[in-house]
Amino acid sequence: MKRDSIYYQIFKRFPGLLFELVDDPPEQAQKYQFESVEVKETAFRIDGVFLPPESATPRIVFFAEVQFQKDEALYHRFFTESMMYLNRNRSQYDDWFCVVIFPSRSLEPSDTRTHRIFLNSDQVKRIYLDELGEDRQQPIGINLMQLTLAPDSVMAEQARLLIERVELEETGTLAKNEIIEVITTIAVYKFSSLSREEVEAMLGLNIEETRIYQDLERQTKLKAAERLLGMGYSISEVALAVDLSVESVTKLASNPPQ
Repeated sequence: MKRDSIYYQIFKRFPGLLFELVDDPPEQAQKYQFESVEVKETAFRIDGVFLPPESATPRIVFFAEVQFQKDEALYHRFFTESMMYLNRNRSQYDDWFCVVIFPSRSLEPSDTRTHRIFLNSDQVKRIYLDELGEDRQQPIGINLMQLTLAPDSVMAEQARLLIERVELEETGTLAKNEIIEVITTIAVYKFSSLSREEVEAMLGLNIEETRIYQDLERQTKLKAAERLLGMGYSISEVALAVDLSVESVTKLASNPPQ
């Protein structure tokens, strides 16, 4: 499953979700903006930065890392990148906070001593999704993140139950249709070998109009168009065959994937 992509979508749509994991969230938590930022004069990009609104006082920047595979260099990289970003933008923020999210403790780097000054401070919090408690005891937003951990055998049932909760319960600042869209995205990635009809039957939803299905359908058409162009068919013939606009096929022909 493309968990990096899924978590990017989750936090991009619901940046306030991060603060459900933080003990002392900032006053304007729901107004934070989630971004992927580039640190100039260096060769890296930080994918999980939560930027405070202009009116926030104090202005606290949050760094987040979602780690679903073993990486012994994680803390070296994460704290180095975070501190370099702060150094480049030191006049913009009054404080900082780091959140590291693991599916379980087993994926945490074994060396927690080297960076103990960070890990033992009140500015860093480590979250283990499998230790947050039973599904029904958690807010819907937390359940959304936990759904990515579900094994294939129970994932469909958990997704249906979560959809029922979304439809029946108050979701606060989280838009119900956006939550269901993310649940659908998780299911489509999880069961990529299933047809749309099979995923619909599994979730009890019509997903034809969802963003994820439309994106995947377009990707399929573009791949088919690329093959036909490679076989020598004209742009107009390809556009008609795969149901794409002439403009889209022309752009593909001019800039083929590397």
